[in-house]
Amino acid sequence: QVQLVESGGGLVQAGGSLRLSCAASGTIITINTMGWYRQAPGKQRELVAEITRFGSINYADSVKGRFTISRDVAKNTVNLQMNSLKPEDTAVYYCKANLISGTSYYISKDYWGQGTQVTVSS
Repeated sequence: QVQLVESGGGLVQAGGSLRLSCAASGTIITINTMGWYRQAPGKQRELVAEITRFGSINYADSVKGRFTISRDVAKNTVNLQMNSLKPEDTAVYYCKANLISGTSYYISKDYWGQGTQVTVSS
């Protein structure tokens, strides 16, 4: 019954910016990690950025200095500010959360959003 609701994807010119948001809803006890993955055509899904419940952050090397991940713990929301976008950033972006729900007997599970298309034109 947990859902991840994404927003903010779209089309942008190279050098532009987009802001992705993802909110986890449902009976949630604890969110261990929230983050973003992306998958371009013909490529494997890769980690873009993640943030833990304690604020620890990991970025893919390809986005360091351009993307910023943040979270609102109270709202179970994670955001990804994407600046200086490049055509190679074009991909389907997926929100992921590892969390403990109210019906999981305190065992954490992974949940995925539906994916949102980000297209960067040259």
